[in-house]
Amino acid sequence: MPQVAARINNEHERWLRDYFRTKSAGAEFILPWAVDTFFRAIMSLKGSFSPAELKTIVEAHKDVRLLPDTTRGSYLLLRVMDACEIGNAHMVHGASKSALETKIKRLDDTQATALMVWAAAFWVSRTCSAENLDEYIRLY
Repeated sequence: MPQVAARINNEHERWLRDYFRTKSAGAEFILPWAVDTFFRAIMSLKGSFSPAELKTIVEAHKDVRLLPDTTRGSYLLLRVMDACEIGNAHMVHGASKSALETKIKRLDDTQATALMVWAAAFWVSRTCSAENLDEYIRLY
C-alpha cells in the first residue's frame, strides 16, 4: 500500500492513539475513509449547483489558503458573496447571485467544508487553467 506522510498536531495524534491504539492504525483507517467521504460529498453536492454556480465558487477560492478554523458555511458564504460583489464572479460565469446565496445557506458546515476544499484544490492542481475549469467541474 502506498505511504503518505501527513502532518498532524498533538491533539490529533493523541486522538488517533486513543481510538485506534496506534497513530499508524488510526491513519490507515481515517485517511482512506476521509478521501472516500470527501468525494461522495462532492459528487452529491455538485448535483445541487449549476455549472455556472460551481465555477463561481471555484473562482472565489483563487489564491485562498484554507485553515480548519475558516472552513464552515459562514466563511463559504462570505468568500463567494465577496467574489460576487467585488469581482462580479457570478456575472463572469453566468450564475445568479441570489440563487447561489440561497443554496450555500442550505449547506451544513461539513458540506461547506467539502465544497471549499474542492474549490481551492483546483487552483493548486496540476491541470489548473481556465480551459480546464469545465473539465474539473465535470469530473469531480
